[in-house]
Amino acid sequence: MKLTDSLYFYPEKGMLDCNTYVIKDDLNIIIDPGSIQFLTELIGDLFKDGIDPKDINIITNTHLHPDHCWANEAFKNISGAKIVIHPLQKKFYDMTVTEASRFLGFQGLEFKADSYLDNNKLDTGHMEFELIHSPGHSPDSICFYCKKEKILIPGDVIFAQNTGRVDLPGGNADELKQSIEALSQLEIEYLLPGHIDIVTGAEEVKSNFEFVKKYVFAWL
Repeated sequence: MKLTDSLYFYPEKGMLDCNTYVIKDDLNIIIDPGSIQFLTELIGDLFKDGIDPKDINIITNTHLHPDHCWANEAFKNISGAKIVIHPLQKKFYDMTVTEASRFLGFQGLEFKADSYLDNNKLDTGHMEFELIHSPGHSPDSICFYCKKEKILIPGDVIFAQNTGRVDLPGGNADELKQSIEALSQLEIEYLLPGHIDIVTGAEEVKSNFEFVKKYVFAWL
């Protein structure tokens, strides 16, 4: 589904999958390919939008829980794209990939990064994303924020009227609240979370942050 001239959204297909986003620019990027069991369906959706997987240059992730990175290696084998993760995701790899996978009943889920993102930004050509470390759901959670187009891809930090869980290895409710407070100060017109629906429109996004802080924080 095309959201802007350069941004595409592919909703999660089922259990243990996630929302996937594609940036088409001078550098073509897929963020969170999701679950390997739904990869064929995702690739079909890409082709419907005129996106050949072989045109993707980089595979990257908001964080390395299995529902977000399980298809990394398989998508790389199909597309030839490089897996490029944030240095913090390298640091917490054992916790988020190995321990969280065991917690969720996965075995043997691994992949190898080809290189690492800059700590602070990702420049795709006409778009520049600030990489905002936002722990709480996961210690390696990175939000992709494009100030120019007011786009935020927060992974599982915040959803439509909800937040990510904090009971997986490395989760921390207080850190999640702090991360959401900081993100709520940004100018956002496209809030594009890792699960459930997207939120569009500045007022709708603002209302969503207010709802989460008022009604969800009490349960964390």
